Amino acid sequence: MFARRVPLAAATALAAALLAALPAPNALANRKPAPQPSPSGVVTDKDFNVKRFSADSINVDNTFLPLTPGAQYTLTGTTTGGNHQVVFTVTDVTKWVNHVRTVVIWDRDFQDGELAEEELAFMAQDDQGNVWSLGEYPEEHDEGTVSAPSTWLSGHNGAHAGVLMQAHPKTDTRAYIQGRAPDIEFFDKAVVAQTNQKVCVPVDCYRGVLVVDEWDPTAQPEDGHQFKYHAPGVGVVKIVGKGGIEQETLVLTKLHTLSDKEMKAATARVLDLDKRAYKLAKDVYAHTPFASLR
Repeated sequence: MFARRVPLAAATALAAALLAALPAPNALANRKPAPQPSPSGVVTDKDFNVKRFSADSINVDNTFLPLTPGAQYTLTGTTTGGNHQVVFTVTDVTKWVNHVRTVVIWDRDFQDGELAEEELAFMAQDDQGNVWSLGEYPEEHDEGTVSAPSTWLSGHNGAHAGVLMQAHPKTDTRAYIQGRAPDIEFFDKAVVAQTNQKVCVPVDCYRGVLVVDEWDPTAQPEDGHQFKYHAPGVGVVKIVGKGGIEQETLVLTKLHTLSDKEMKAATARVLDLDKRAYKLAKDVYAHTPFASLR
């Protein structure tokens, strides 16, 4: 969340074949119980297993990272480069990634009012309540050109899913990987920094806030750390950058529920981006089914 950075007939036939080969949601519900977490009791990327997920994988109700379709978060901040705004929308679109049905998040990054990056992020919740990141398709906009060199999907080209939010986060526990894709040098880690904090942002004041420290261990000290403040029942309300070359604070300035008309427009845009990914990120996307509505 808030990342730091074919002909139609043939495509339709390919998608249909792929969907047929994947397990249906009802079949997922009949799987054997999920494996137990690591001996420390803290779920890590090493615990990823398709058996952890059932048909409820797209119903994300984690206390600190709920993903309710139609919820839209706007975070605003200022950097040395100008005004920065991130708009994060939970859509009603899903996509199968590495045999797990994920929720598709639509993430837009604006710099001085201009769209700098537009991303689809794929998240799912396991049966124990942990939220996983299974990939990202970030389109980069630069002087009229669009590219997607940083695309990764779990199970493709050596990429591996990671834990985005634990079901029961606690301090004094070890760091965990949030996602890794060696092919594009993507590597994010996190650790629970604080619990039960109070934070005030333009939208509201929140208690019982969880603070998670996130960083790329391969890009230190230049990249620094991001401290994300998760309010219970809401999600990310504040992001504070510490260390690194450029520091920035983003705060929640708007929390909005999409109207039916807005949701329809968001859905159309997400499905369009997903289809475009088969061209711009063919090496990663080629063997995945098209995204679809819930």
